[in-house]
Amino acid sequence: MHDCESIYLIPDMIQQAGLDDAVIKILKIEDRIHPETEVYRREAWHNFVHRLMSADRQVRIGMIGKYTSVRDSYASILHALEHAGAACGARVEVVWIDTTEIDEHNAAEKLADLDGIIVPGGFGVRGTEGKIACIRHARQNQVPYLGICYGFQMAVIEFARHACGLQNANSTEIDPDTPHPVIDILPEQKQIEGLGGNMRLGGRDVQVKPGTLAAQIFNNAPEARMRFRHRYEVDPAYIERLEAAGMVFSGKAPDYPIMQILELPRSVHPYFVGTQAHPEMQSRPTRPQPMFVGLVRAALQRAEQRTGSCRAASSPSAMYLTT
Repeated sequence: MHDCESIYLIPDMIQQAGLDDAVIKILKIEDRIHPETEVYRREAWHNFVHRLMSADRQVRIGMIGKYTSVRDSYASILHALEHAGAACGARVEVVWIDTTEIDEHNAAEKLADLDGIIVPGGFGVRGTEGKIACIRHARQNQVPYLGICYGFQMAVIEFARHACGLQNANSTEIDPDTPHPVIDILPEQKQIEGLGGNMRLGGRDVQVKPGTLAAQIFNNAPEARMRFRHRYEVDPAYIERLEAAGMVFSGKAPDYPIMQILELPRSVHPYFVGTQAHPEMQSRPTRPQPMFVGLVRAALQRAEQRTGSCRAASSPSAMYLTT
């Protein structure tokens, strides 16, 4: 195919060349094609491409991680942001922030020009204090925030330290001797998985708390299906104290005290959401994952409040280029 402005233009180029019909005939699958469904899908695709290409606003989202030199590590998140941006009529410029270079003294400077931040999945000790410093800045300065898996756990640790006063609170993955293991592998978790396994893996139902931002995100459905890959949890012994300080656990595993979604009330923060799941794995061009849509919408509002208007959008390919 010819080079073009966006990879999402290629399906129409293939269709216009008749290659889709040729493949269908070669494979003899004409009986599987349902014209009405195909018309609906094609319209949905055209609407997505039109929104993507005609977006006239731009937001800057910080990717707060330690694998920023290997950007394919975050490929699914990048595409989820692209899908959400199209749904909001905006193009998302990703700003790469290496957490090994951040601490509580320079976090504000490093994040000053961002409209929102994401702390994605990860593991291990390196860069964790930088992530916590970024999360603290986002929480205290109304910066829209989405924490994914490890980003969920880091948000709990930050809140425990600075909102609950639990000095040196941590995850036992990072500090086995922490005096406040707010994130830990739970004995109950091992029993749930059986056979000594302690990883929650694959599709799981999440019970959504009514009246919360999570409920709004999922259209007030009582449950949401999400994808997981983790073995550390919020220790139930700290849930009451975290909630008393203002954190809301708006999604949990049915029948078990396993917290899966957290948020801050809209009265104190425009968009502060974390999930133990990997919502980026469920995003599709014509079905953007709603947590990412919420982040981009909140980032647009922040950009408009700060500057009076959003930045003019650059080309679709620009979202990956900022360092």
